[in-house]
Amino acid sequence: MVNLAQDVKPVSYVKDHSIEILDYVENSRSPIVITRDGEAKAVIIDIVSYQRTLNAINLAKLLSFGEKDIKNGNLISYEDAKRMFEEKLSGK
Repeated sequence: MVNLAQDVKPVSYVKDHSIEILDYVENSRSPIVITRDGEAKAVIIDIVSYQRTLNAINLAKLLSFGEKDIKNGNLISYEDAKRMFEEKLSGK
């Protein structure tokens, strides 16, 4: 969660305090919003949070495929799905 009083910094501050910014982002897991001329331009985020965000996006994409299949009537029964998985696992 961004703390607007603390986590919004002008690019000049980031240039002069890059190591501090990286340490803060890594330890707090809070992103820093970088501004230029008073407008938000970029975000610095720690790598763990970034990976979690990518994972969430990928999961949402996979779920959307399932929703599309449901909408289009492309369904199989639980029994058929179970049989298919068992066949794959047994190598048949």
